[in-house]
Amino acid sequence: MANTSATGGYLTPGGGALPLDEELEDALQAHVVGITGLPGFMVRPRWQPTVPEMPEPDQNWAAIGAKLSRADAGPALEQQDENTRYIRHITIDVLVTFYGPSGFEYAELFRDGLAIHQNNQPLSAIKAKLIGHGDILSIPELVNQQFIRRYDLPFTIRRKVERTYQIKPFNSPPVVSFTGG
Repeated sequence: MANTSATGGYLTPGGGALPLDEELEDALQAHVVGITGLPGFMVRPRWQPTVPEMPEPDQNWAAIGAKLSRADAGPALEQQDENTRYIRHITIDVLVTFYGPSGFEYAELFRDGLAIHQNNQPLSAIKAKLIGHGDILSIPELVNQQFIRRYDLPFTIRRKVERTYQIKPFNSPPVVSFTGG
């Protein structure tokens, strides 16, 4: 059984399992697929347990991954009847890399598509909003004696995190009033 503020000890959030990292990866992949039109299997998570075979140099594809998460200055704690709701906003820096003969065009297409409000509405499913994007950086890679076109585009989202902790409210002692008599 989890600790509460009444029992002492470390408090862990209640409400079941934490969301999987894959939830964020899937949402980011869908974001790139939706804006660029690249096929889903050609937009890959940057870090995978088993590294898939790299597509041919003449194919357009992308890799995406969250690279940095920063928390805001402090969470909001909202006392409820039997627990405390914890709310914090985090800023996540994401890097999407486009490869292939049209890699630069796909990077520009994604950057330009980020400016369209409707394109960013699906991020609300993971309680996130687009904050902004950086510049497109050309970084060709030499693979098997052949240069592969590579274009990095960083962008930033802000995500709301909510947790519930078993912090019990303080009970006020009864107020006793004495009247002279």
